[in-house]
Amino acid sequence: MALTEDTARRFAAIALGHVARPFPYKDDHVFTGPDDLRLPQAAHPVFFGSFDWHSCVHGWWTLLTLRRLYPDMPEAAEITALAETTFTPEKLAAELAYLDRPSARGFERPYGWGWLLYLHHEAARHGDKAWGERLEPLARAFAARLRDYLNILTYPITVGTHFNTAFALVLARRWAVKRDPELVTLIDDWATRAFAHRRDYAGWEPGGDEFLSPVLTAALLMSEVMPHFAFAPWFEGLVEANGWLERECRPVTVSDRSDGKIAHLDGLNLSRAWCLKDIARALGRSAPGDLLQRRAADHLAAALPHVAGDYMGEHWLASFALLALLPRAAT
Repeated sequence: MALTEDTARRFAAIALGHVARPFPYKDDHVFTGPDDLRLPQAAHPVFFGSFDWHSCVHGWWTLLTLRRLYPDMPEAAEITALAETTFTPEKLAAELAYLDRPSARGFERPYGWGWLLYLHHEAARHGDKAWGERLEPLARAFAARLRDYLNILTYPITVGTHFNTAFALVLARRWAVKRDPELVTLIDDWATRAFAHRRDYAGWEPGGDEFLSPVLTAALLMSEVMPHFAFAPWFEGLVEANGWLERECRPVTVSDRSDGKIAHLDGLNLSRAWCLKDIARALGRSAPGDLLQRRAADHLAAALPHVAGDYMGEHWLASFALLALLPRAAT
Protein backbone atom coordinates (compact mmCIF):
# COMPACT_ATOMS: atom_id res chain seq x y z
CA MET A 1 0.00 0.00 0.00
CA ALA A 2 1.34 3.42 -0.98
CA LEU A 3 0.29 7.01 -0.46
CA THR A 4 -1.62 8.34 -3.48
CA GLU A 5 -2.99 11.78 -4.24
CA ASP A 6 -6.53 10.54 -3.69
CA THR A 7 -5.56 9.29 -0.23
CA ALA A 8 -3.67 12.51 0.48
CA ARG A 9 -6.73 14.56 -0.42
CA ARG A 10 -8.89 12.40 1.83
CA PHE A 11 -6.51 12.83 4.76
CA ALA A 12 -6.22 16.57 4.12
CA ALA A 13 -10.00 16.98 4.12
CA ILE A 14 -10.24 15.08 7.40
CA ALA A 15 -7.56 17.19 9.11
CA LEU A 16 -8.93 20.47 7.72
CA GLY A 17 -12.22 19.51 9.31
CA HIS A 18 -10.82 19.39 12.83
CA VAL A 19 -7.63 21.44 13.39
CA ALA A 20 -9.74 24.60 13.76
CA ARG A 21 -12.76 22.92 15.35
CA PRO A 22 -12.85 24.18 18.94
CA PHE A 23 -15.30 21.73 20.49
CA PRO A 24 -15.38 19.14 21.86
CA TYR A 25 -12.01 19.75 23.55
CA LYS A 26 -10.15 17.88 26.29
CA ASP A 27 -7.90 20.33 28.14
CA ASP A 28 -4.59 19.34 29.75
CA HIS A 29 -4.49 22.22 32.21
CA VAL A 30 -3.60 22.54 35.89
CA PHE A 31 -5.87 25.11 37.47
CA THR A 32 -4.03 27.09 40.13
CA GLY A 33 -6.87 29.48 40.94
CA PRO A 34 -10.07 31.07 39.66
CA ASP A 35 -8.14 33.37 37.35
CA ASP A 36 -7.22 30.27 35.30
CA LEU A 37 -10.77 29.91 34.06
CA ARG A 38 -10.71 30.49 30.31
CA LEU A 39 -11.64 28.93 26.99
CA PRO A 40 -8.98 26.69 25.42
CA GLN A 41 -8.49 29.20 22.58
CA ALA A 42 -7.22 31.79 25.06
CA ALA A 43 -4.32 29.62 26.22
CA HIS A 44 -3.80 27.83 22.92
CA PRO A 45 -4.71 30.09 20.02
CA VAL A 46 -2.76 27.84 17.64
CA PHE A 47 -3.56 24.34 18.91
CA PHE A 48 -7.14 24.63 20.16
CA GLY A 49 -8.76 22.17 17.75
CA SER A 50 -8.78 18.43 17.12
CA PHE A 51 -10.19 17.53 20.56
CA ASP A 52 -6.87 18.07 22.37
CA TRP A 53 -3.58 19.95 22.06
CA HIS A 54 -1.38 17.10 20.87
CA SER A 55 -3.87 15.90 18.27
CA CYS A 56 -4.06 19.42 16.88
CA VAL A 57 -0.27 19.51 16.66
CA HIS A 58 -0.07 16.31 14.66
CA GLY A 59 -3.13 17.27 12.65
CA TRP A 60 -1.08 20.25 11.48
CA TRP A 61 1.88 17.97 10.80
CA THR A 62 -0.43 15.94 8.57
CA LEU A 63 -1.59 19.01 6.67
CA LEU A 64 1.87 20.49 6.12
CA THR A 65 3.30 17.14 5.07
CA LEU A 66 0.55 16.66 2.51
CA ARG A 67 1.00 20.21 1.22
CA ARG A 68 4.68 19.51 0.62
CA LEU A 69 4.10 16.17 -1.09
CA TYR A 70 1.08 17.27 -3.18
CA PRO A 71 1.40 21.04 -3.69
CA ASP A 72 -1.01 21.01 -6.64
CA MET A 73 -3.89 19.22 -4.97
CA PRO A 74 -6.92 21.48 -4.43
CA GLU A 75 -6.65 21.24 -0.64
CA ALA A 76 -3.10 22.65 -0.63
CA ALA A 77 -4.33 26.22 -1.10
CA GLU A 78 -6.74 25.84 1.81
CA ILE A 79 -3.96 24.44 3.99
CA THR A 80 -1.75 27.39 3.09
CA ALA A 81 -4.41 29.97 3.84
CA LEU A 82 -5.32 28.42 7.18
CA ALA A 83 -1.67 28.04 8.20
CA GLU A 84 -0.98 31.69 7.38
CA THR A 85 -3.72 32.83 9.78
CA THR A 86 -2.77 30.25 12.41
CA PHE A 87 1.03 30.32 12.66
CA THR A 88 1.27 34.01 13.43
CA PRO A 89 3.94 35.46 15.75
CA GLU A 90 1.26 36.66 18.19
CA LYS A 91 -0.51 33.34 18.47
CA LEU A 92 2.72 31.35 18.78
CA ALA A 93 3.95 33.77 21.46
CA ALA A 94 0.84 32.92 23.47
CA GLU A 95 1.58 29.19 23.14
CA LEU A 96 5.14 29.84 24.32
CA ALA A 97 3.98 31.99 27.23
CA TYR A 98 1.77 29.16 28.43
CA LEU A 99 4.88 27.06 29.03
CA ASP A 100 6.28 29.67 31.42
CA ARG A 101 3.63 28.80 34.00
CA PRO A 102 5.23 26.71 36.79
CA SER A 103 2.25 24.35 36.68
CA ALA A 104 2.92 23.63 32.98
CA ARG A 105 6.18 21.78 33.65
CA GLY A 106 4.65 18.44 32.68
CA PHE A 107 2.29 19.79 30.04
CA GLU A 108 1.98 17.21 27.22
CA ARG A 109 5.08 15.30 28.34
CA PRO A 110 6.45 13.57 26.32
CA TYR A 111 3.98 12.83 23.51
CA GLY A 112 3.08 16.41 22.67
CA TRP A 113 6.74 17.42 22.92
CA GLY A 114 7.80 14.90 20.30
CA TRP A 115 4.98 15.87 17.98
CA LEU A 116 5.68 19.60 18.28
CA LEU A 117 9.30 18.99 17.33
CA TYR A 118 8.18 16.85 14.40
CA LEU A 119 5.78 19.57 13.30
CA HIS A 120 8.61 22.10 13.31
CA HIS A 121 10.75 19.59 11.40
CA GLU A 122 8.07 19.58 8.70
CA ALA A 123 7.27 23.31 8.80
CA ALA A 124 10.92 24.17 8.17
CA ARG A 125 10.73 22.33 4.85
CA HIS A 126 8.25 24.87 3.48
CA GLY A 127 10.75 27.43 2.32
CA ASP A 128 8.12 29.61 0.68
CA LYS A 129 6.61 30.40 4.08
CA ALA A 130 7.91 31.57 7.46
CA TRP A 131 6.17 28.83 9.44
CA GLY A 132 9.38 27.04 10.41
CA GLU A 133 11.02 30.24 11.60
CA ARG A 134 7.95 31.20 13.61
CA LEU A 135 7.63 27.77 15.22
CA GLU A 136 11.31 27.49 16.11
CA PRO A 137 11.17 29.24 19.53
CA LEU A 138 8.41 26.88 20.63
CA ALA A 139 10.35 23.89 19.32
CA ARG A 140 13.52 25.01 21.09
CA ALA A 141 11.58 25.39 24.34
CA PHE A 142 10.31 21.81 24.12
CA ALA A 143 13.77 20.53 23.16
CA ALA A 144 15.17 22.15 26.30
CA ARG A 145 12.46 20.51 28.37
CA LEU A 146 13.27 17.17 26.79
CA ARG A 147 16.94 17.51 27.71
CA ASP A 148 16.03 18.28 31.31
CA TYR A 149 13.56 15.40 31.39
CA LEU A 150 16.03 12.80 30.10
CA ASN A 151 18.50 13.88 32.74
CA ILE A 152 16.04 12.89 35.49
CA LEU A 153 14.18 10.00 33.81
CA THR A 154 15.71 6.88 35.32
CA TYR A 155 13.54 4.29 33.59
CA PRO A 156 11.74 4.24 30.23
CA ILE A 157 7.96 4.40 30.27
CA THR A 158 6.87 1.46 28.16
CA VAL A 159 3.09 1.74 28.11
CA GLY A 160 1.28 1.95 24.79
CA THR A 161 -0.24 5.38 25.34
CA HIS A 162 0.86 9.02 25.40
CA PHE A 163 3.45 8.50 28.14
CA ASN A 164 5.55 6.14 26.02
CA THR A 165 9.14 7.36 26.03
CA ALA A 166 10.46 5.69 22.88
CA PHE A 167 7.78 7.09 20.57
CA ALA A 168 8.49 10.68 21.59
CA LEU A 169 12.23 10.12 21.24
CA VAL A 170 11.86 8.83 17.67
CA LEU A 171 10.14 12.06 16.63
CA ALA A 172 12.43 14.28 18.67
CA ARG A 173 15.57 12.61 17.35
CA ARG A 174 14.49 13.09 13.74
CA TRP A 175 14.04 16.79 14.50
CA ALA A 176 17.38 17.03 16.28
CA VAL A 177 19.59 15.33 13.67
CA LYS A 178 20.05 18.56 11.70
CA ARG A 179 19.41 21.04 14.51
CA ASP A 180 20.70 19.85 17.88
CA PRO A 181 23.59 17.34 17.83
CA GLU A 182 23.88 17.47 21.62
CA LEU A 183 20.28 16.33 21.93
CA VAL A 184 20.94 13.50 19.46
CA THR A 185 23.83 12.32 21.63
CA LEU A 186 21.72 12.58 24.77
CA ILE A 187 18.87 10.58 23.19
CA ASP A 188 21.24 7.94 21.84
CA ASP A 189 23.05 7.51 25.14
CA TRP A 190 19.79 7.40 27.10
CA ALA A 191 18.15 4.94 24.68
CA THR A 192 21.20 2.68 24.74
CA ARG A 193 21.11 2.51 28.53
CA ALA A 194 17.36 1.94 28.54
CA PHE A 195 16.96 -0.61 25.77
CA ALA A 196 20.22 -2.11 24.47
CA HIS A 197 20.24 -4.85 27.12
CA ARG A 198 16.61 -5.86 26.52
CA ARG A 199 15.98 -9.33 25.14
CA ASP A 200 13.28 -11.97 24.77
CA TYR A 201 10.22 -9.71 24.80
CA ALA A 202 7.20 -11.29 26.45
CA GLY A 203 4.99 -8.31 27.25
CA TRP A 204 1.24 -8.53 27.37
CA GLU A 205 0.18 -6.49 24.40
CA PRO A 206 -2.13 -5.27 23.12
CA GLY A 207 -3.53 -3.41 26.08
CA GLY A 208 -7.19 -2.56 25.74
CA ASP A 209 -6.72 1.18 25.17
CA GLU A 210 -3.25 1.36 23.63
CA PHE A 211 -2.29 2.96 20.32
CA LEU A 212 1.42 2.13 20.47
CA SER A 213 3.31 -1.14 20.71
CA PRO A 214 5.76 -0.86 23.61
CA VAL A 215 8.24 -3.22 21.98
CA LEU A 216 8.00 -1.97 18.39
CA THR A 217 8.35 1.69 19.33
CA ALA A 218 11.48 0.83 21.31
CA ALA A 219 12.77 -1.22 18.39
CA LEU A 220 12.10 1.61 15.95
CA LEU A 221 14.05 3.98 18.17
CA MET A 222 16.96 1.57 18.42
CA SER A 223 16.95 1.05 14.64
CA GLU A 224 17.86 4.73 14.36
CA VAL A 225 20.28 4.74 17.29
CA MET A 226 22.19 1.52 16.62
CA PRO A 227 24.37 0.76 13.60
CA HIS A 228 22.96 -1.98 11.39
CA PHE A 229 25.53 -4.57 12.44
CA ALA A 230 24.40 -4.19 16.05
CA PHE A 231 20.68 -3.63 15.48
CA ALA A 232 19.98 -6.77 13.46
CA PRO A 233 21.13 -9.26 16.14
CA TRP A 234 19.58 -7.13 18.88
CA PHE A 235 16.20 -7.20 17.13
CA GLU A 236 16.50 -10.93 16.58
CA GLY A 237 17.10 -11.46 20.27
CA LEU A 238 14.23 -9.17 21.17
CA VAL A 239 11.27 -10.56 19.23
CA GLU A 240 12.38 -13.10 16.62
CA ALA A 241 14.08 -15.89 18.51
CA ASN A 242 11.23 -16.33 20.98
CA GLY A 243 8.57 -16.32 18.26
CA TRP A 244 6.76 -13.15 19.41
CA LEU A 245 6.94 -11.52 16.01
CA GLU A 246 5.48 -14.52 14.23
CA ARG A 247 3.00 -15.51 16.93
CA GLU A 248 1.74 -12.31 18.54
CA CYS A 249 2.18 -9.42 16.11
CA ARG A 250 -1.25 -9.59 14.45
CA PRO A 251 -3.87 -6.89 13.77
CA VAL A 252 -6.07 -6.15 16.76
CA THR A 253 -9.85 -5.96 17.00
CA VAL A 254 -11.70 -2.69 17.66
CA SER A 255 -15.09 -3.32 19.26
CA ASP A 256 -16.49 0.23 19.59
CA ARG A 257 -15.12 3.18 17.62
CA SER A 258 -17.34 5.66 19.45
CA ASP A 259 -15.38 4.96 22.63
CA GLY A 260 -12.30 7.17 22.57
CA LYS A 261 -10.11 4.70 24.45
CA ILE A 262 -11.22 1.61 22.54
CA ALA A 263 -10.72 3.56 19.31
CA HIS A 264 -7.03 3.82 20.25
CA LEU A 265 -6.69 0.29 18.91
CA ASP A 266 -7.13 1.49 15.33
CA GLY A 267 -4.10 3.63 16.04
CA LEU A 268 -2.23 0.61 17.32
CA ASN A 269 -2.74 -1.13 14.00
CA LEU A 270 -1.48 1.96 12.17
CA SER A 271 1.49 2.66 14.43
CA ARG A 272 2.54 -0.97 14.32
CA ALA A 273 2.45 -0.79 10.52
CA TRP A 274 4.69 2.30 10.64
CA CYS A 275 7.16 0.65 13.01
CA LEU A 276 7.24 -2.61 11.09
CA LYS A 277 7.88 -0.88 7.75
CA ASP A 278 10.64 1.37 9.09
CA ILE A 279 12.29 -1.48 10.99
CA ALA A 280 12.22 -3.59 7.82
CA ARG A 281 13.95 -0.74 5.96
CA ALA A 282 16.58 -0.53 8.68
CA LEU A 283 17.24 -4.26 8.49
CA GLY A 284 17.59 -4.16 4.72
CA ARG A 285 18.22 -7.64 3.41
CA SER A 286 18.53 -9.11 6.87
CA ALA A 287 15.80 -11.47 7.97
CA PRO A 288 12.90 -11.12 8.79
CA GLY A 289 12.20 -8.30 6.34
CA ASP A 290 9.52 -10.17 4.38
CA LEU A 291 7.62 -11.08 7.54
CA LEU A 292 7.76 -7.48 8.77
CA GLN A 293 6.42 -6.18 5.47
CA ARG A 294 3.59 -8.72 5.49
CA ARG A 295 2.66 -7.85 9.05
CA ALA A 296 2.74 -4.15 8.19
CA ALA A 297 0.38 -4.69 5.25
CA ASP A 298 -2.00 -6.72 7.42
CA HIS A 299 -2.14 -3.98 10.07
CA LEU A 300 -2.68 -1.27 7.47
CA ALA A 301 -5.48 -3.18 5.80
CA ALA A 302 -7.22 -3.60 9.14
CA ALA A 303 -7.13 0.10 10.03
CA LEU A 304 -7.20 2.25 6.88
CA PRO A 305 -10.96 1.85 6.30
CA HIS A 306 -11.59 3.36 9.75
CA VAL A 307 -9.52 6.54 9.61
CA ALA A 308 -12.76 8.54 9.25
CA GLY A 309 -16.12 7.90 10.85
CA ASP A 310 -16.56 8.64 14.52
CA TYR A 311 -14.86 11.80 15.76
CA MET A 312 -13.17 9.90 18.59
CA GLY A 313 -10.86 8.37 16.00
CA GLU A 314 -11.24 10.83 13.18
CA HIS A 315 -9.59 13.70 15.06
CA TRP A 316 -6.21 11.92 15.06
CA LEU A 317 -6.00 8.68 13.07
CA ALA A 318 -5.05 10.23 9.73
CA SER A 319 -1.71 11.28 11.22
CA PHE A 320 -0.83 7.72 12.10
CA ALA A 321 -2.07 6.45 8.77
CA LEU A 322 0.21 8.98 7.09
CA LEU A 323 3.20 7.86 9.19
CA ALA A 324 2.55 4.30 8.04
CA LEU A 325 2.20 5.22 4.36
CA LEU A 326 5.06 7.69 3.97
CA PRO A 327 8.26 6.61 2.26
CA ARG A 328 11.08 6.89 4.80
CA ALA A 329 12.78 9.55 2.69
CA ALA A 330 9.72 11.78 3.04
CA THR A 331 9.65 11.75 6.88
